[in-house]
Amino acid sequence: MQCAINGGVLELVQGNIVDQAVDAVVNAANPSLLGGGGVDGAIHRAAGPQLLAKCATLGGCRTGEAKLTPGYRLPARAVIHTVGPVYKDGQHGEAELLARAYQSSLALASQHGLARLALPSISTGVYGYPLAEAAHIALSTVVSYLQTHPEIALVRFVLWGSDSFATYCRVLAELCPGT
Repeated sequence: MQCAINGGVLELVQGNIVDQAVDAVVNAANPSLLGGGGVDGAIHRAAGPQLLAKCATLGGCRTGEAKLTPGYRLPARAVIHTVGPVYKDGQHGEAELLARAYQSSLALASQHGLARLALPSISTGVYGYPLAEAAHIALSTVVSYLQTHPEIALVRFVLWGSDSFATYCRVLAELCPGT
């Protein structure tokens, strides 16, 4: 599923983010940046040990912020590491922090001329963010960013599993009628 926005494309696919031949993949990292489970572990395994060595020099990352490394053995030339919030009850600034994680990632891509990005559904795995709420925050944040940043040509959400894909498709159809 695709939506054209200001000369760019917002796309949804079901698959594995480590297989994406784009300028940068966004990693749903933990604050240490030293690998973990889910998307984070998959990216670290696919990129190889150089990624862990580089991440060890970065001093971690705060929730809502983003840091950049090379992609090493990934088909993407860079990895943008961002930390999403752990979901408690929705009353502790989780929505703002999740939106900021996407905004920080997109801004870093713009700063470094990374025009084609692959993003996961941040915080919806072990961090427990409810999928439908997270999808709305993610997609509305990206749509808003693309409306004012024509340097970003492609944002591809790479979703693991049919439930995530279907949920993101439903939300994108609401935000981008006619897709």
